[in-house]
Amino acid sequence: MKMKLTAFLLALAVFFLPAAASADVVEGDTIVTLGENLTQQQKDQILQEMKAPKDATTITVSNAEEHKYLDQYVPKGQIGSKALSSSMITYTKKGSGLIVQTHNINWVTDAMYTNALITAGVKDANIYITAPFGVSGTAALTGLMKAYELSTNKPIDESVKQVANQEMVTTAKLGDQIGSDKAVQLVTRIKEELAKNPPKTTEDMRALIKRIAAELGIQLTDEQLNNLVTLFDKMKSLNIDWNQVGNQLNKAKEQVTAFLSSEEGQTLLDQLKGLFSSFIDFIKSLFK
Repeated sequence: MKMKLTAFLLALAVFFLPAAASADVVEGDTIVTLGENLTQQQKDQILQEMKAPKDATTITVSNAEEHKYLDQYVPKGQIGSKALSSSMITYTKKGSGLIVQTHNINWVTDAMYTNALITAGVKDANIYITAPFGVSGTAALTGLMKAYELSTNKPIDESVKQVANQEMVTTAKLGDQIGSDKAVQLVTRIKEELAKNPPKTTEDMRALIKRIAAELGIQLTDEQLNNLVTLFDKMKSLNIDWNQVGNQLNKAKEQVTAFLSSEEGQTLLDQLKGLFSSFIDFIKSLFK
């Protein structure tokens, strides 16, 4: 029963697939990213926690790399001077989807990672993100994109990396003010609208975001609204196949709606909520 739900959830997660950074990877391949400033004891502890295969490719992520992609969006003090966040990405079969689980991450949620990784073009993988103690989690995305580039042998466009980090931080900051679930729901709904009918001007984008926020019962401040407009204006300009986004989202909505309405779906969600709570909340938020 658990495996059945896991497969179902994995199949639903690939909603927003950019044309950039798309390449075939080998199913079962695993790449581990370790923060450069971890002690050997911390590395051993994290590898054991991840249950990382002994033959897994391992790369390091430096604090300088973290600052490169986060300085525009996060205070330097929050990023810190040491690279500690670590992750493991295991590729699954084509079309299986993306699922994210975290440990010791206290600011960026599983759903926020999922959305940002999909924006960056990462797909069809199980991802585990952790740290030796509680951290914000903003730096983990840098390592995951670096790992994806290595495994696909194709660089992710710098503008895509920037907007993925911007999306993650913008959503997390908004979550502090309106709640994480609402923030993820709002960002996802805006993406859905971009897939259906992308706004032509910045003012159209502003009107779209205000309308969706109102529909969700969210009151945005001028600063929050401006941040979202800036983010999605950038995202709209990227090389994303929005027709494909719309088609996949519509199919996923039909499947999820039917499943969540069934007795079996409700029972399985209750049984596994502790394990997949953030991801399930993310999926359910799309259809409220």
